[in-house]
Amino acid sequence: MSAPRIALTEVDAWIGREVGVSEWSTIDAPRVAHFAECTEDFQFIHLDPEAAKAAGFDGAIAHGFLVLSMLSKFAYEASAQIENCRVSINYGFEKVRFLSPVPVGSQIRARFVLANVAQKREGQWLMTHDVSVEVNDQDKPAIVAQWLTLLITNGV
Repeated sequence: MSAPRIALTEVDAWIGREVGVSEWSTIDAPRVAHFAECTEDFQFIHLDPEAAKAAGFDGAIAHGFLVLSMLSKFAYEASAQIENCRVSINYGFEKVRFLSPVPVGSQIRARFVLANVAQKREGQWLMTHDVSVEVNDQDKPAIVAQWLTLLITNGV
């Protein structure tokens, strides 16, 4: 499903609807190791499969914040494109829950549902998406979140 282009005047009709699903991305060991290096989070459950197994996991798991950070990539692929939008800015989260681990080597993707749109001031709109990050071959999502994005538009 490709992300729709939506006129700002028609965005209310999309509230409560799925606007897109991203492509699958592999969370492999080099990506996890690079993330550990960048964040200086070297906890063994991310980097040592045998120690992670001894701790009760099936092997090494991705950092939750690595998976969360993939939302930016997924949003480019799958969230609705609003006409006359000059830029969209990450505004934060109302809620983030890490529900299940992402095994190193697995694939993930995100689903975006437009939850709300509210005008903050002239030319600024706050969009809320309900996002879930799916893990290939797992029933339970890795992450559910309510993500806020500020759109700066050309008036309207």
